[in-house]
Amino acid sequence: MLDIKFVRENPDIVKENIRKKFQDQKLVLVDEVIKYDAEARKVQQEADELRARKNQLSKQIGALMAQGKKEEAAKVKEDVARQSERLKELEAQEPKLQEEVTKRMMVIPNIIDPSVPIGPDDTHNVENERFGEPKVPDFEVPYHTDIMESFGGIDLDAAGRVAGNGFYYLVGDIARLHSAILSYARDFMIDRGFTYVIPPYMIRSKVVDGVMSFAEMDAMMYKIEGEDLYLIGTSEHSMIGRFIDQIIPHEQLPLTLTSYSPCFRKEKGAHGIEERGVYRIHQFEKQEMIVVCEPEDAMSWYNKLWKNTVDFFRSMDIPVRTLECCSGDLADLKVKSCDVEAWSPRQKKYFEVGSCSNLGDAQARRLHIRIKGEDGKNHLAYTLNNTCVAPPRMLIAFLENRLQADGTVTIPEVLRPYMGGKSVLVPKYNSITGKKN
Repeated sequence: MLDIKFVRENPDIVKENIRKKFQDQKLVLVDEVIKYDAEARKVQQEADELRARKNQLSKQIGALMAQGKKEEAAKVKEDVARQSERLKELEAQEPKLQEEVTKRMMVIPNIIDPSVPIGPDDTHNVENERFGEPKVPDFEVPYHTDIMESFGGIDLDAAGRVAGNGFYYLVGDIARLHSAILSYARDFMIDRGFTYVIPPYMIRSKVVDGVMSFAEMDAMMYKIEGEDLYLIGTSEHSMIGRFIDQIIPHEQLPLTLTSYSPCFRKEKGAHGIEERGVYRIHQFEKQEMIVVCEPEDAMSWYNKLWKNTVDFFRSMDIPVRTLECCSGDLADLKVKSCDVEAWSPRQKKYFEVGSCSNLGDAQARRLHIRIKGEDGKNHLAYTLNNTCVAPPRMLIAFLENRLQADGTVTIPEVLRPYMGGKSVLVPKYNSITGKKN
């Protein structure tokens, strides 16, 4: 959410930003915000003047009564009564007008960074850099669930009977690989100086409102019936929510945190064949990065965060690239964002495995997260987040890139301590040829 003073003083900049995000239907909101804000301030000013006047008159009544001037005091009391009625009207108007302002401010998008490419949707995202050489083996790479099934490692049918579509059972070596990747990601981030946190997996509505837009919430979040609780779609939600209404001393910054959590998402809409299996699901697990910092340090941390994910994947010899999100693909709270995409030898293209975002002071403004500066004054914090790894989607990239012609899957050295020392996984049958081992 933007600073109301900024909107008031820079309506043209706010409107141009809306146009850059291809949300022209929101242009009218800027004028409406300014109108309701002016009315609210006018009402507040009149109410403040009436309160001051009432205090003066109350003192006057006391003085008149002390002088025995009861009739004059009675007339002043009548004046006070009239002003009290008017003040009551104004006090009823104030929250209603402020609500109209806030309702519109909550959907006006954040000001994007000048470096963000302009485009209406994700087809206009721009490749930044590639890391590692993408390779296509001389054999046809099976679909990821077929690879998993060759190890007896997945049961989608049972999951469908138990929970419906979008769920899975991971079994045996594949389940162990899933857990190993998360354990390695935890230690990888700790070794980079991040503090490990396990957060709540449910949050209240006021935290939801603080960390994301309503459109995102409606598309993502599961609500607990009868309670003011939502299942988190990512640990970023509860991690940032941890600092709601807090004032953080400057000397404690930056806060660099890495969190594990299960994540729950509705994943509305129909998806193509490449998004079946465990690509787009209702439940998954993730190792996340969170930074709370001074405004001037935000872009430096943004670059460090996405680089962490690149380094994590490259440590397992998985080729990746970074993709700069264009203006129309940015969620409303974001200043700048990039996706980290892993190479798929099967599809012969990259696919998303993580997302890094600088949200400026948008979340901090909504959640009242402030910093006590060196000068003793309070100002808003900046917040950032990034995915380190999110299996089981990451398993797709891992299995496709490390699959051998005999159907085995090699384990990189960095992951072997978490896999009981194994250097290779041997399937029950070759997923490429269908022949039993």
